[in-house]
Amino acid sequence: MLDQALKDQLAAYLERVTQPFEMVASLDDSETSRDMRSLLETIQGLRADKISLRLDGNDARKPSFSLQRVGSGTSLRFAGLPLGHEFTSLVLALLWTGGHPPKVEAEIIDQIKGLSPADGSDFNFEVYMSLTCHNCPDVVQALALMAIFNPKVKTTVIEGGAFQQEVSEREIMAVPMVFLNGQVFGSGRMLVEEILAKIDTGAAAKDAAKLSAKDAYDVLIVGGGPAGAAAAVYAARKGIRTGVAAERFGGQVNDTLAIENYISVLETDGPKFAAALEAHTRAYDVDIMNLQRADKLIPATEPGGLIEVQLANGGSLKSKTVILSTGARWRNVNVPGEAEYKNKGVAYCPHCDGPLFKGKDVAVIGGGNSGVEAAIDLAGVVRHVTVVEFMPELKADAVLVKKLNSLANVTVHTNAQTTAIIGVNADGVDTGKVTGMRYKDRVTNEEHLVNLEGVFVQIGLVPNTEWLKGTLELSKFGEIIVNAKGETNLPGVFAAGDCTTVPFKQIVIAAGDGAKAALSAFDHLIRH
Repeated sequence: MLDQALKDQLAAYLERVTQPFEMVASLDDSETSRDMRSLLETIQGLRADKISLRLDGNDARKPSFSLQRVGSGTSLRFAGLPLGHEFTSLVLALLWTGGHPPKVEAEIIDQIKGLSPADGSDFNFEVYMSLTCHNCPDVVQALALMAIFNPKVKTTVIEGGAFQQEVSEREIMAVPMVFLNGQVFGSGRMLVEEILAKIDTGAAAKDAAKLSAKDAYDVLIVGGGPAGAAAAVYAARKGIRTGVAAERFGGQVNDTLAIENYISVLETDGPKFAAALEAHTRAYDVDIMNLQRADKLIPATEPGGLIEVQLANGGSLKSKTVILSTGARWRNVNVPGEAEYKNKGVAYCPHCDGPLFKGKDVAVIGGGNSGVEAAIDLAGVVRHVTVVEFMPELKADAVLVKKLNSLANVTVHTNAQTTAIIGVNADGVDTGKVTGMRYKDRVTNEEHLVNLEGVFVQIGLVPNTEWLKGTLELSKFGEIIVNAKGETNLPGVFAAGDCTTVPFKQIVIAAGDGAKAALSAFDHLIRH
């Protein structure tokens, strides 16, 4: 199952196991079960003094295996093989179960340990993932951590490709998808703090009070994408008090596939790049406040006064200068059916959700780089891809268009306006999931129906600036208007990245603008 390099790497990690634990496998006669047995025997053989293996499990999901520390009542189960993007999740689960401490703040561990449902029952989590999903590991690792440190939390990690019938029956069309006690809990990337906030009543109020009690910053950065990270590093290197309030560090980069145009980095992917941004920022004395959404900006009332940022949880932060780097999000196509069938066939991350549509027909709305890349990626998994582009020709780079046109299972419609995403069957009954889409030929005005099971929306970005309307100057597109120094029309308030009027929304440009905004903020501080 594992090549020698991976075995050597795993052996080095397993040296950190200090407490004995057992793996209990529930297997059948399938090839996946044979692969799972081989994987578990390899793991057990690498640390036979601490890890034991049993093959007499009787769990209903086969193949699966549980990890359990000797003498504990914890329950963590992997159904299907946790390889691909989830191999790291497996390694961490092995280490944590074996007593190696996680790189998580002590207060988070204490919060996990203190979880207990009011009715005395358990938190039974099921998380569905795919091995190509780059958003899934964060959720898997968070729920694994919770299960290992609190016996009241039971977590089962399910690889959707190995349990296709179950995925179909539960109508799971996007991953990660999390169920709690049999009911949908959430979908998409979630950090452990975010999950805890949803189930730990009173946590938000405590967090707000803690944030409001913080001393004022010299520079407060709102947003943790490439622009925000660069601004934080440049500001911290000046020796001034620096804070970052971000909904999720890395921002939209977390949802990006291959990155091959960041100078000096030949190739990486979004999650790795986002993790590197955060690691670089944490290397300096920066106060990072994750999972914080800004709600209101209150300018200083006098020259040199403090600027206030109010947060959605009720807390507030104050600073002598503020850098806005809130980035952008995927633009909705805004047609009937999009909202109704989101995560029921309407998706925005082809790399994450593509495997769930294996052997099915799907469409991609958008003919720019992201749309064409998505279509190429999906073509290797699904039966057929229909690309719908509003303009007369595809807008993607020529090399991508050439590759797309070489694929036999792709059909491209240009001058095509998407008019609806539908979910009704031939009898007109709503099925609760996507069954097709309609588009209009902009030349002939003819309406067309395409029968399919998935629609991937890839039509660009919209700036995250709604909360700033009426406070500072925005363009007609909602972008923050900045000058060459990153200054806005408010003294002491700067902006950088995809939320601004700077053209060409690229990672390298956002990072450069973040550095420039930090230098401008420092210049403002020494002059005022």
